[in-house]
Amino acid sequence: MKRSLFGIGLVALGLLASACSGAPAPSDPAIATVEQGQLRALEAKGVLAFKGIPYAAPPVGDLRWKPPQLAAHWQGVRDAQAYGDICTQIMPNPDNGIGQLPASEDCLTLNVFTQSLDANPKRPVMVWIHGGGFVNGSGSAELYDGSEFARRGVVLVSINYRLGRFGSFAHPLLTAEAGSSPVANYGMMDMIASLQWVKRNIAAFGGDAANVTIFGESAGGMAVQKLMTAPSARGLFHKAIVQSGAGRENVLLLDKPNPRGLPSALDDGKAFISSLGVTAMSAADLRAIPAAKILGAGDPSTFSGGGPIIDGKLITQTVADAFAAGQQAKVPYLVGYNSAEFPSKPEDVDASLTRTLRATSADLPALVATYPDKEDMAARIVGDIIFGEPARYLAGIQSATGQPTFLYRFDVLSVAVQSRFKGMPHAQERQYVFNTLHTSPWPTDANDQKQADFAIAYWVNFAKTGDPNGAGLPAWPKYATATDQLLDFTNAGPVAKVSPHKARWDAIKARYQ
Repeated sequence: MKRSLFGIGLVALGLLASACSGAPAPSDPAIATVEQGQLRALEAKGVLAFKGIPYAAPPVGDLRWKPPQLAAHWQGVRDAQAYGDICTQIMPNPDNGIGQLPASEDCLTLNVFTQSLDANPKRPVMVWIHGGGFVNGSGSAELYDGSEFARRGVVLVSINYRLGRFGSFAHPLLTAEAGSSPVANYGMMDMIASLQWVKRNIAAFGGDAANVTIFGESAGGMAVQKLMTAPSARGLFHKAIVQSGAGRENVLLLDKPNPRGLPSALDDGKAFISSLGVTAMSAADLRAIPAAKILGAGDPSTFSGGGPIIDGKLITQTVADAFAAGQQAKVPYLVGYNSAEFPSKPEDVDASLTRTLRATSADLPALVATYPDKEDMAARIVGDIIFGEPARYLAGIQSATGQPTFLYRFDVLSVAVQSRFKGMPHAQERQYVFNTLHTSPWPTDANDQKQADFAIAYWVNFAKTGDPNGAGLPAWPKYATATDQLLDFTNAGPVAKVSPHKARWDAIKARYQ
């Protein structure tokens, strides 16, 4: 009988970790021994890449819409030279963060990039949580190749987690079956299960289980912040990086008055099953629905019908409320946003304000006055509300706890697209952070490479010590509300400055108050 990863006691976890770390190392330097068996790496780009490692049992059949279970053991040496399937999803237009088909429900795998298996000294660990609105993406996209992090002394882990209605779904039949077990947030449970696996096994790759940084972008950044507020994730990581991760869920609700809670999610789930023409009398009836039928009905949009749910167990409140109450993980924190995340047309500004702040430009003269013109406002307003102000707000709260906190704005923009955009669009800092500019959707040049070298160096330093600063890098001051300084990544290089939009953030914050 399989055991839920959420039901394993701390003693059992310790025994598993001891057994794994105590296993004799194989003579082959490309073979690692983890709790399930041995793995053979792909040796490429000067690093070892272990791909497609199961960190939990396939969530198929009777395990669909259940907490992740322990992965099975295997005999012999398992080939870990190819990525596993990406999680079932609707494939959007070409996106460099998606990864390659095939896709299936059997997708709970992770990938480890490391210099070597030598653990002397132990190396810091970074766990990447991909974005994609909680409905698409994967940890196996070429964009997220961890080789450059590994060459710089980090053990880089990238993960898959359940998406769309497979990852976030509530229904009364599932709730009744679960009893006291967590429900609804299966994708978030997967993330926690992957961190538990890292804690038990990362020493086999030369990683330090006591120095783990979680980082993610967009939905991945939102997930990082939710993990910071989830009691069941406490102690599984020691630093956090959030790239364009929002932080005020209410601005993403598209006119819904309250963050998505379990009661409304249960109603959504019943309505969805009914829309499929299915009469379900048991949880087994729900699990018998073909995946293609579920996917064919369309993935839910972020937050309005999908994404994490305030279930009262794994997630008990919004990120903003948890931070305000001091209930977030007190860890070093690096957070920021891009300079023009979601550009729109000038005629769409009021619609954007209505959808996010439930106001129009006429209601917000102080905010409008912070933009030089309507075109600039259109290019930046959505990103400023959803990502910019929340990053600064949460940074202020975290810094007040005494934890090292660092705020950034990413304003690098390739020459090839400077006529198209007024600043860095959403998600396009990723290829700089991973130093994988060859995956960029537009041409890059030597200056882009220079800025990528800065970005990854700061991220690696932060993972190593909790401070992004280091030799040869422009100084990045700690964030404090009193000084309000951030690091601005620009085409001319990173520069520390007082937050360039203080009046704008204050005007947005005033709307919440």
